Amino acid sequence: MLRTPVLLIIFNRPDTTQQVFDAIRQAQPRQLFVAADGPRENRQEDADKCSDVRRIIDEGIDWPCEIHRLYHDNNLGCKLAPASAITWFFENVEAGIVLEDDCLPHSTFFRFCEESLEKYRDDERVMMVTGFNPLGKWKSDIQSYHFSYHGGSWGWASWRRAWKYFDIDMKLWSEPEVKDRIRDVLCDAEEYNRRKGAFDAVYNGKLDAAWDYQWFFARLLYSGLSVIPCVNLISNIGFHEGASHTTDPSHYLAKSPLYPISFPLKEPLGVANDREYARMSYLKEIGRLDRRTTLIQYISSKVKQLLRG
Repeated sequence: MLRTPVLLIIFNRPDTTQQVFDAIRQAQPRQLFVAADGPRENRQEDADKCSDVRRIIDEGIDWPCEIHRLYHDNNLGCKLAPASAITWFFENVEAGIVLEDDCLPHSTFFRFCEESLEKYRDDERVMMVTGFNPLGKWKSDIQSYHFSYHGGSWGWASWRRAWKYFDIDMKLWSEPEVKDRIRDVLCDAEEYNRRKGAFDAVYNGKLDAAWDYQWFFARLLYSGLSVIPCVNLISNIGFHEGASHTTDPSHYLAKSPLYPISFPLKEPLGVANDREYARMSYLKEIGRLDRRTTLIQYISSKVKQLLRG
């Protein structure tokens, strides 16, 4: 049985929830926390689907498990519901795994998180373990994982010691010194300007349906590294027209292939940000690195740019 507690965040998607819950059931965590947002007002279909989703959990636990529920009657939305759920989770556990209802993990994801959480439990440089690798594979022939200031929230794990820096209002973003520090951490003017636009929108309330930007901001502010697996362990199965954010089922990050990670884990050399990975994953995120682009092509293009001066 999985010793590490798991938080599952659910809402109104029975189809994806069932798949993610089946993966959790196979891992058999000793402690399962479930946070469910309530139906939106005047949306009868929401009420029915929310009930169906909660029934999947309540009737599906068939292993020895300590279950904790946070079921809301009213709808908190995409910002407050996940953020408050994660805060509730880390108020009750020192470390744990977080999955949303559309983040399907490979079976080896759970052991990867458990071993990484234990290994870096007291290492303040590391703030998160993620299962999502947008590149699919990265240096998998020489190591089992690497470190980056980047790190997706589609299936991840962390510690109470790291989550304490999370601020849903991002109050420190108003400080010029904070902006300078994050610019230095990213070490890429183009990416900084893009991130700054997103952080400005969150801080000013123009982007009011997100919590993960605030989590990324906290990690950047404190130079917090993420443990990234050498192969992708999470597939987002929630891309469809009815989704809140991931609405395009043909998106290049939809249903990313899953790969098993091998044990025992092979450590990378040192604990440092892999800037090469950071640049490649950023290009993938913004759609400028398609599936045909290889590392050799990217390096070749950068060399040509340098030679041109």
